[in-house]
Amino acid sequence: MSLRNIIGTGALTIAMALSAAASSVAQNTLPDLSGTWQADTPDGPQTIIVRADSSASFGEEIVRWRVASDTVYLALGGEWLGYNYALRGQTLTLSGGDLVDPIALTRVGPPTPLPAGVTVPPDPDRVPPETDP
Repeated sequence: MSLRNIIGTGALTIAMALSAAASSVAQNTLPDLSGTWQADTPDGPQTIIVRADSSASFGEEIVRWRVASDTVYLALGGEWLGYNYALRGQTLTLSGGDLVDPIALTRVGPPTPLPAGVTVPPDPDRVPPETDP
């Protein structure tokens, strides 16, 4: 399933909310990615919350994210999936990965906290592989 198909159903527009400023990358510091982002999709506007604790959510879905260089990664199905990004002011554009066309989002405010009792999904690099009995 491509990210574009998922976005069409409103299930993973969160990928669009992850960004970094070129000046931050040049300084080898991670940018502040937190915020509430909005993307216009074929199903209407989608809201994505990105938090500094490496969690991001849209609707009831919560995923883990991380940034390295010019790539945003999402932990999907136990693996990291990467997307190229560009941030210009409050507009984030994601491309590559499983996207057919680039997608733009707009930062519209600060993030809301992770709901009480909800945890950030595990890092696929730290989860031991399942073994057959």
